Amino acid sequence: MLIGVLVACGTLATVVGVARSEHGQARAAPAAKGPYVALGDSYTAGPKIPGQTGTPAGCDRSDHNYPALVASRLGVQDTGFRDVSCSGATIADLTRPQLTDHGTNPPQLAAISPKTRLVTLGIGGNDIGFGSMIRRCVTMGVAYQALGSGKYIPEDTPCKRHYVDRGTDEVERKIENAGERLAGALTEINRRAPQARVYVVGYPAVLPADGTGCGGDLPLAPGDMSYLREKEQQLNSELRERAQASGAVYVDTYRPSEGRDACSDAATRWIEPLVPNSPAAAVHPNARGERGMADAVLNVLR
Repeated sequence: MLIGVLVACGTLATVVGVARSEHGQARAAPAAKGPYVALGDSYTAGPKIPGQTGTPAGCDRSDHNYPALVASRLGVQDTGFRDVSCSGATIADLTRPQLTDHGTNPPQLAAISPKTRLVTLGIGGNDIGFGSMIRRCVTMGVAYQALGSGKYIPEDTPCKRHYVDRGTDEVERKIENAGERLAGALTEINRRAPQARVYVVGYPAVLPADGTGCGGDLPLAPGDMSYLREKEQQLNSELRERAQASGAVYVDTYRPSEGRDACSDAATRWIEPLVPNSPAAAVHPNARGERGMADAVLNVLR
């Protein structure tokens, strides 16, 4: 079982005005319609969610990711919607070509023009190395559990110790740097598409809020689970602050996803665990999660 979990860790290469009718259905305001351009990383693209579409194939975009669902709900025609999100993208890939295992994705901002009226952007997780953090912390969590889950090693934050040295948090510094890069990217989006409404989409909850363990789904030491959850929330806070400072709107997907994290019941979760039960990449949104993120976007469109 231990070997199986470690092997699974190695495969974790990709870890980003609406009115209400009387029935609670989201109804988009006409001003929010396209042309619509979707930018972002794998949490936007939807790797392994059927059906995979678009070029290059290495971006792993799904035709059921939240941008596609938002475009469909808004009634944006094919020619008025462009999804250029790409798995593995960093903020730098908004302005430079991104190499993938199967083709090169052009600079994402190249899709934006003065005609663009709606932009969504979900990015930042790869800038802080969140996927590699998960892999490292899971590996250390397996060792922690194998050594008695605190029976022989009292410290329950073996992974946090790797990132925090003498009070200096390496990840916190990366979050601040990502925020600075995002601010520059948002300025460029505003320059290229001055008439566009811009929405920065935050990341949904990956880990449970109550601090309970995930067992074999995501074997983490208790303190490291709290640390990772805290870092995700800090990243979302940085995204929110930078969005608001630029005049963009922040879309909170964390709050509606609480209780639907990777450790929750398979029938309700938005995020798949280390070994997915639904078609999706490990520790990424499944189709249900992409629908939830689409609802969060539609709920704030104005």
